Amino acid sequence: MNATSQAMRGYNEHAVSTRSDRRAEYDVIARVTQGLRDRAVNSKSDYAGFAEALHTNQRLWTALVVDVSDEKNPLPAELKARIAYLADFTRQHTRQVLRKKASVLPLLEINMALLRGLKTEGAPV
Repeated sequence: MNATSQAMRGYNEHAVSTRSDRRAEYDVIARVTQGLRDRAVNSKSDYAGFAEALHTNQRLWTALVVDVSDEKNPLPAELKARIAYLADFTRQHTRQVLRKKASVLPLLEINMALLRGLKTEGAPV
């Protein structure tokens, strides 16, 4: 096996690994977002379920901010800062939603924007 084919093999293995990780991340975010959307529709008849979906969404954003806070995370500093800001916004806005002083819509829009970003950022999910 020559150097070129070894390099291509190594790159392809890395690309597949990245695509798989990215797909898994996309799937988790999509599942949490769908659950939040579904529970929001029925929030008047099942407020406990809605609160649980909000909590799950909050755990997602906590995990995202922990991940980008790791110094080994390869994302650009500006993107890490944006994700940290969105996680903080999500935490504060979730409290307002639970107090029935704000709409869940901004939380859903943020998650959908994140999904679009994952889907269009280079390699397919």
